[in-house]
Amino acid sequence: MLTEKRFEEIVNLVNEKGNVTVQELKDIFQISESTIRRDLTVLHENGKLIKVFGGAIALENSIFTRDIRVDERKQLNREEKIKIAQYAASLIREDDFVYIDAGTTTEYMIPYIDKLQATFVTNGVSHAQRLAAAGLHVILIGGELKESTEAVVGSTAIVNVQKYHFTKGFWGTNGISRKSGFTTPDFDEAMVKQVSMENTSQRYILCDSSKFNQESAVTFANLESAIIITDKAEDPQIKKWNNIIVP
Repeated sequence: MLTEKRFEEIVNLVNEKGNVTVQELKDIFQISESTIRRDLTVLHENGKLIKVFGGAIALENSIFTRDIRVDERKQLNREEKIKIAQYAASLIREDDFVYIDAGTTTEYMIPYIDKLQATFVTNGVSHAQRLAAAGLHVILIGGELKESTEAVVGSTAIVNVQKYHFTKGFWGTNGISRKSGFTTPDFDEAMVKQVSMENTSQRYILCDSSKFNQESAVTFANLESAIIITDKAEDPQIKKWNNIIVP
């Protein structure tokens, strides 16, 4: 298929569905992920769609309302996530009581955690398994399992997390903007993030730079409520924020 024809079909598909993922486009067109990403970059620069983390959304639908599956997200911006996660893990001390949010960037922290006396609470099922396998003391929040993100959510999870008071916490986010703060597509997941953040003294958001100036459907915290650990901050407006760390 000619490139221009593929561009046309991608735009038509995004406009029809509102949003698509890189994996969906890869399966439809039977081409490499790197080619799809280049296509989306060109179309974004030409004003045909909006390229977002893991896919694209239509111009008239600038709020991302659907989670990308965790297995699709894990390899996205992998090197950036590892850099962020390694620095975040270095902040943990032996006497800390730590909350670790479900998500791919927070999961990359686990191989770098070496404080065996700290205690970890998480709503990420795979996180709990890996923390336990590393010989760390871990508490898995009970509740309803959300299959697409492997996160435990719902009212039971909220009641459970409200009981704890954490010294440090690390969260992922689907989007960050000055207007909407930290956002995620799912209300139930947003509520667990919000409550756990409210019960934490030192709060850190881990996100690669593709999340800046993106918005999802639900805000779980305002921009000033946490320190942002990211791989780079090139936007002149974002550089002015006083809560960003670039390791």
